[in-house]
Amino acid sequence: MEEERNFKAIGHIRSDFDSKFGIPRQSGLVEELRSVLVFEPEYRDENALRGLEEFSHIWVIWDFSEAHRDSWSPTVRPPRLGGNERLGVFATRSPFRPNPIGLSCVRLVEIKKDPELGSVLVLGGADMMDGTPVYDIKPYIPYADCRPDAAAGFTAKNTEYRLKVEVPAELEKKIKSKFNQEKYEALTGILAQDPRPHYQDDPERVYGFSFAGAEIKFRVSGGTVYLLDAQTE
Repeated sequence: MEEERNFKAIGHIRSDFDSKFGIPRQSGLVEELRSVLVFEPEYRDENALRGLEEFSHIWVIWDFSEAHRDSWSPTVRPPRLGGNERLGVFATRSPFRPNPIGLSCVRLVEIKKDPELGSVLVLGGADMMDGTPVYDIKPYIPYADCRPDAAAGFTAKNTEYRLKVEVPAELEKKIKSKFNQEKYEALTGILAQDPRPHYQDDPERVYGFSFAGAEIKFRVSGGTVYLLDAQTE
């Protein structure tokens, strides 16, 4: 018997990504990224966070809000396989699922008191766009959650894959006049992860995405990503 339940968002993510392109494909790949979990008014009771400060990492259960569909497919094309091979949806972390639920392990940088929003969570390495609804959080517990001997399936391929990032000196100076060092390192970390669709490999093509209010332009040739521009307002 099929049963439907409606979940209420306990909060929403505030991040530097206003679209999906450019977001790391997994949490924790770019630790310098910062985002904030802001709770909805009815969940801003500080008692709900009592003891959370003792944990370094948390699980965030969230909504792939930009991937809602009326139907689903039993197979998907994982980016790590170049988008050319189909696997079962339940063998992947694709956002296109029967229920578009995301699960991310992120670093709990701090619990900060905001005069208007109450206690908010500052997160490191989150893979969520701005406005993402959050359904729940749970502490990451190393003795139960860490499995060093676990088989990684197809994701074990190219685990160390990173691009070299080249930024012209003048462009670096321009970006650093707008970004602090941490945000600059987050940007170069995003580029090193190769944000392109994995089935595209045109060295002359210019790609772009929005990050922290800047329009980032880049191209990739061989194992190097060349940052071309970062247009800010």
